Amino acid sequence: MQKVFTFVLVVCLIGCSDSTEPLSGDDTSKPTATIYHNGPVLTMAKNTPSFAEALVEADGKILFVGGVREARERFPLAAKEFDLQGSLLMPGLIEPHLHPSLAAVMLQNEIIAPYDWKLPSGVKKGVSGEQNYQERLAQSVAEHARPGEMYFVWGFHQLWHGFLSREVLNRIAGDQPIGVIHRSFHEIYLNDAAIELLGIEEAQFKNNPQVNWRMGHFYEGGWLALVPVMAPVLLDPEKYGEGLATMTKILQQNGITTIAEPGFPSSDFDAELFLLKAEMKKRPPYDVYLIPSGTQLYSMKGGNSEALAFIETLATNPAYNTPNLHFLPKQVKLFADGAIYSQLMQMKDGYTDGHEGEWMTPLSLFQEQVALYWRNDYKIHVHANGDLGQQMVIDHVERLQAEHPRSNHRFTLHHMGYFTADMAAQMAALGIEASVNPYYLWALADKYAEYGLGRQRAENLVALNLLVERDVPMSFHSDFSMAPAEPLTLAWTAVNRETSMKTRMSQDQRIAVYDALKAITVDAARALNLETEVGSLEAGKIANFTILGENPLDIDPMGLKDIEIKGVVHRGRYVGNEVLKQSQDN
Repeated sequence: MQKVFTFVLVVCLIGCSDSTEPLSGDDTSKPTATIYHNGPVLTMAKNTPSFAEALVEADGKILFVGGVREARERFPLAAKEFDLQGSLLMPGLIEPHLHPSLAAVMLQNEIIAPYDWKLPSGVKKGVSGEQNYQERLAQSVAEHARPGEMYFVWGFHQLWHGFLSREVLNRIAGDQPIGVIHRSFHEIYLNDAAIELLGIEEAQFKNNPQVNWRMGHFYEGGWLALVPVMAPVLLDPEKYGEGLATMTKILQQNGITTIAEPGFPSSDFDAELFLLKAEMKKRPPYDVYLIPSGTQLYSMKGGNSEALAFIETLATNPAYNTPNLHFLPKQVKLFADGAIYSQLMQMKDGYTDGHEGEWMTPLSLFQEQVALYWRNDYKIHVHANGDLGQQMVIDHVERLQAEHPRSNHRFTLHHMGYFTADMAAQMAALGIEASVNPYYLWALADKYAEYGLGRQRAENLVALNLLVERDVPMSFHSDFSMAPAEPLTLAWTAVNRETSMKTRMSQDQRIAVYDALKAITVDAARALNLETEVGSLEAGKIANFTILGENPLDIDPMGLKDIEIKGVVHRGRYVGNEVLKQSQDN
């Protein structure tokens, strides 16, 4: 094994601490303190790049950031030294919108998607074309499906894979129960055998306009209604646990030390929490923060008031929280329009083929939910993708602000597939913040220019410079599995605006590398109201670091996604990627 950090070969790093109270940089009585040095320390603490020579950490907290000589003078008992050997130390990368539940389902099952997916076990090759997709699907069923057991396949997209239906799946899989989950994770197709295995009947969904029973197609609200029915199958403890363990490897590979799931639970509150706790008991090098789903809990608890009453208990109940798994207080997730991957987001000018978008939540119910949580002083996170969907949300916030004014409410739109300059200006005026997925441009722009949106709108998907120019706080997220859980890849896409077909689009919407780095560190922390704890390297904050092989501010921006991630420090504990790489090579 190559010696990357001499320190890790001779000392054991200190344990974790859950305290978040700032520590004094003048405390020289702790011989367990560690000095990180001999490499640039990118603090992310200012609006422009700021570097230090050294950082001192103890008990999982940052004590000092500054010059190496001053560090040694102020901490003479800090005998431990972490030699970075020229590598760059920066704040631990943050994923403010990632779904362990989706990861656990996707990673334990088959993947047949338009593009390659890199996994710790290897690469799942992408496929394009209806015949190619159906042949791959048939091969997968023949080789991997267990007779009589539900077989899930994720990644289908009609623009790459053509037509799909219940009858097509009957022909491909026969008596084998199969569920093909759309690339968006907002839709599923079932065959006859799957419908029989799940024990569902048409009458259960007769009043749901987002279910096509004849096609075996459940989408948006239909998907949300079906997921709890599928929960006993989706949440098989052994398989689900394997999926979470694979997710942990992916997070470590990509330097992520903090994740959040906006919209918990997906299908079953108790089961999902139990299985997630089991993974977190292994002390992986990251923390999980959960934001309750006001949408799902409305259905599960029997109403909005009941959901609110339950949510109020979550952050303070020790049964729901552990040292590395936390419900965030006074935050909630709601859903507006449909998925961008399904082309079901609501667009002001519609779609070029005449189809219409969908609302995930009926408008009157959505507006009632937003008003309830707004008046109870919640930070509200809203899934919204199309310009019409986002405009509806923005206008509703404007009305609520006039009726019930709030300062520093930090209302946050999530995803934001397509929006305009006027909408960005309205967001800035109202104090609405942004958590965006830049990957949409890479994955969708070429195809959507041809189908559905047309060239002008497709070229301007996630037009991030509109937000930067107006000082709208902005974070990046993968919404895994809507994008790979690779913060540097998200930053690369935002900086270069190059698509999967290597098309350069709307280059005026490129943003600076430093702004992109803020979106995966300090501004990602802000999206969760955690910027006083993580996101930058400052005394008193949690000692979460990511170690990079190169300085992202010094290289060609096209190389940003390819920077080697050497390892992470999580609450003072170093975990390198060398062992992980060795296990993949064997």
